[in-house]
Amino acid sequence: MRQETGPRRHTDGHRPAVWTGRATNRFQWVAAVAGAACMALGVTLAVESPWTSGAAPLAMAVVGCVAAGLLVLFGTLAFVHVEVRVDDRAMEVRCGHIGVPRRTIPLTQVVGAEYAPRVTPRHWGGWGYRWRPETGTAVVVRRGEGLVLSLADGRTFTVTVDGAEGAVRSIRALLRRPAPPQTPAGT
Repeated sequence: MRQETGPRRHTDGHRPAVWTGRATNRFQWVAAVAGAACMALGVTLAVESPWTSGAAPLAMAVVGCVAAGLLVLFGTLAFVHVEVRVDDRAMEVRCGHIGVPRRTIPLTQVVGAEYAPRVTPRHWGGWGYRWRPETGTAVVVRRGEGLVLSLADGRTFTVTVDGAEGAVRSIRALLRRPAPPQTPAGT
């Protein structure tokens, strides 16, 4: 678990600006319930076993239901919401309740930020953490506004987040500022 030691201060004594935002997709809870139901079916088959065809087909049914349920449950819970944090050094994106998957993009790798008024799962091939060679990488948890970063390597990173215009303003302001002083490692 990461612990912060308090707000960093620039050499001029001012606190760095921090922007935070979040997006939520309540529909993902429906899919999570379906995954839990599939797991419950597997457990019910294992406990009450009305199966008369032998142990191998029963084991396959139980393992299949539990595995499919776990995949759906954890796959959807990871993308129920996304949190974005922008400070003077990086933009950090955390997904789900445990913050995984996570992506940190140092602002030294960002060359621009744009507001996207309409990001859709259809454009990216679904919800979740997505990669398309011709488009870039994205974290899409719902349809709506988002933030598109242009990176120094020519790729883009898109994330759906409420208040994306504020994130764009914050990132653009930080990109115009001189880089903060680096603290030596191990001190």
